[in-house]
Amino acid sequence: MTTEPKPRKERPLYPATQRAQAVLSVWTERRRPGEVCRELSITTALLADWQERAMRGMLAALEPRRCPSTERGPALTTKLERLLNRQTQAAEAKMLKLEKRLVKLQQEPAATSARDK
Repeated sequence: MTTEPKPRKERPLYPATQRAQAVLSVWTERRRPGEVCRELSITTALLADWQERAMRGMLAALEPRRCPSTERGPALTTKLERLLNRQTQAAEAKMLKLEKRLVKLQQEPAATSARDK
């Protein structure tokens, strides 16, 4: 008499959509867990595992997303950042010069009209 191990009965692999439908039908109480298990030829432990995985997936999907640009490091290299700063400072200096000129031009007509009187 030989004692060979029994060949394992292979379970059919179910696509994710079918597993999701099975879990949702139990969660919405359209079908009982036992019905789903008999229909799909699975154990209640496997159905419970699918339900746990579905819940973890939902919770993970509803977590706030992190901004991928901050995880990768700075958006600009130091060289580009310096160049941008220089250009910004030059534009600010030009704007300040134009503002001073405008103030001077606005004061000139008042001085001219006071002399004419």
